[in-house]
Amino acid sequence: MTTASSPQTDTPQRWISYALLMRFDKPIGFFLLLWPTLWALWIAGSGYPNTFVTFVFIIGVILMRAAGCIINDYADRNIDGNISRTQFRPLATGEIKPGQALILFAAMLLLAFALVLTMNWLTVWLSTVGALLAITYPFMKRYTYMPQAFLGLAFGWSVPMAFAAQSGALPQISWLLLTATVLWATAYDTMYAIVDREDDLRIGVKSTAILFGEADKLIIGAIQLMFLLTMMIIGNKLEMGWFYYLGLLAAAGFAIYQQYLIRHYDPALCMKAFQNNNWLGASIFLGIVINYW
Repeated sequence: MTTASSPQTDTPQRWISYALLMRFDKPIGFFLLLWPTLWALWIAGSGYPNTFVTFVFIIGVILMRAAGCIINDYADRNIDGNISRTQFRPLATGEIKPGQALILFAAMLLLAFALVLTMNWLTVWLSTVGALLAITYPFMKRYTYMPQAFLGLAFGWSVPMAFAAQSGALPQISWLLLTATVLWATAYDTMYAIVDREDDLRIGVKSTAILFGEADKLIIGAIQLMFLLTMMIIGNKLEMGWFYYLGLLAAAGFAIYQQYLIRHYDPALCMKAFQNNNWLGASIFLGIVINYW
């Protein structure tokens, strides 16, 4: 007879817990990681990136985003229970054990690395840096008030990898695009960090939301402006047409809207502003695609 605690009954819930651990229920992180990757692939391929390379990078984004969520929750397993927004995450509640999470994390990394091995050796070497960034990022909030910038570097590392895979080189544009991605991620992840600021102050976790203090909205706006200016410099160097700049204009509109959303520090609206960056990234990608068409 099968009991309520038997493996047969427990398995479906366990898989649901694994899916929640990898944030499959919250795809926004996948898109925020995907857009800079697609920007890089389309620019490196002059509008016509290799189909297989594009497929590998899209699957790689899914795997690395899942891996990043796992190691983040592993690092915060003793913290998340003290934060209202994260107290029900599977590692915080004990639904998944730390050892099980590490095994799943290793599996995601190995699958991603297997995909990278189909690329050239420059891409493979760059992937080792990307793996190191993914592993170390979750621990940065204990040592620096700038973990959001470190997240941007981890999210943006797919940019030089995409250039390496597509063109076999790392031109100046690839590093400019990486810089733009770091700026963008720092801005939107600070909006995200505002939601947890009071909890973070109470438990001693660091963030740019704490570092910026009362000047947070002004600094976020300045970072957004630097991001857009960097994207304009990229467009100028690549001699992009008007469709590219229309995409940037739409992105600027979304940035202004995000400033409107966070003006009163309402947690739900700050989260909405963070999620709105999906459309900002998509508008830039659309401008790049139409420009090359």
